[in-house]
Amino acid sequence: MSKVRIASIALSSPAGGADLCVGDELLTINGRAPTDIIEYQQLIDGANVTLLVKRDGDLLERKVVIDKEPGQPLGLAIDSAVFDRIRTCDNHCSFCFIYQLPKGMRRSLYVKDDDFRLSFLYGNYTTLTRFTEFDLERVIEEGLSPLYVSVHTTDPELRASMLRNPRGATSLRWLRELLRAGITVHVQVVVCPEVNDGDHLEQTMQDILSQYPRVASVALVPVGVSDFSAEATMRSHRADEARHVIDLVARYRDLARDLVGKALFYASDEFYLVAGTTPPGEEFYDSLDEAENGIGMVAAFTKSFAERLPMATLGSGFFQSVDGAPAWGYRAVRGGGDGTDGDGRVVVLSGEYAAPLLREMLDDHGFGDVEVVAVENRYFGGNIKVAGLLTGFDIARTLETLPVDATVLLPDVCLSEGRFLDGLGLEDLPRPVTTVTTTGNDLRETLERVRPRNLVSS
Repeated sequence: MSKVRIASIALSSPAGGADLCVGDELLTINGRAPTDIIEYQQLIDGANVTLLVKRDGDLLERKVVIDKEPGQPLGLAIDSAVFDRIRTCDNHCSFCFIYQLPKGMRRSLYVKDDDFRLSFLYGNYTTLTRFTEFDLERVIEEGLSPLYVSVHTTDPELRASMLRNPRGATSLRWLRELLRAGITVHVQVVVCPEVNDGDHLEQTMQDILSQYPRVASVALVPVGVSDFSAEATMRSHRADEARHVIDLVARYRDLARDLVGKALFYASDEFYLVAGTTPPGEEFYDSLDEAENGIGMVAAFTKSFAERLPMATLGSGFFQSVDGAPAWGYRAVRGGGDGTDGDGRVVVLSGEYAAPLLREMLDDHGFGDVEVVAVENRYFGGNIKVAGLLTGFDIARTLETLPVDATVLLPDVCLSEGRFLDGLGLEDLPRPVTTVTTTGNDLRETLERVRPRNLVSS
């Protein structure tokens, strides 16, 4: 088991008055050593919590008793979500993006997880190939809902082949048991041309309606293929193939409404962009809870911009409601900076997919003087055109082409703890930029702050 350390302490909380320091190792709570932040939450939920802690340099452990009301937050933040070993993925999916990363990136980027606890906490998708009867009992007993499951196909042989794991043929039995127990489950299908699309995809959608009608939603997302992919069977979707997926979703949405009373099936925004059409508006979706997975992301962003509304940026999962759970992995603190505002035009950098939509949205709301520049992703290449996978390398190259007096805005979604995927930081860019939290409302507020200078100069 890894060391569990205190990352921060809220001064006005019950823990704020205790003899605790950031960096203290947490050994037990009420005599038990928690294995993850979920168990931690359960142990601190009552009154009068007793902690066994150890401070670096001290030889002895010590007890700290904290008086609090039942259900009152303790006030500690912990530096990890899983205290024992993360359950890593033992699949070898042909479409896995981790296998398409170049060498030399941060070690954490190469870690594949298939841990149901991270599915609950962060909305990560699990294939259930490492799920066990013990896990099922815990999920049901503790009500760990919702979970997120990668189905890809309901054909057992094809699923085992795509996952390159014989357990892929049988692990969907756990999905049936989860639904039977009343656990909310969102599923996704990564659609790979000439592999699990066409008749295979339609059969999967039929099987979900007939065998798993209680799933909360089904997200169809296109496979991402970078220049580093070594898989001969993996390629990007053509426009006609993307349109076929969209048409299939339209047919099965109608069927699902008749059979189960909800639309159920959704194609990601990327399918619409590849097909050359605009993604649907807010009214198309029963909810925008899966915008982070590309399902209604454009609709959510546009609504946030137009109506000046906050927009969820932490995405799916419930880690934000668990006292002490850290913003882990790609939901870690983005970090960023407030660059020097220029005296010339305002430029918003974006990925190639979003740039045309962003241009249209700004024009519709009176921001026609703001320039939108699409950053070509040469680092990954292939069909990788989303803002979240932009690297410092490509952003630096693009900045060199812009006027020195421009105010440059950069979406913070491409940063994690202040670093880009390629390891570069904002300090490595050739000029200052202003990072903007990736919501419509935050972009609008930033534009309204920096734009008057731009209007005067024009």
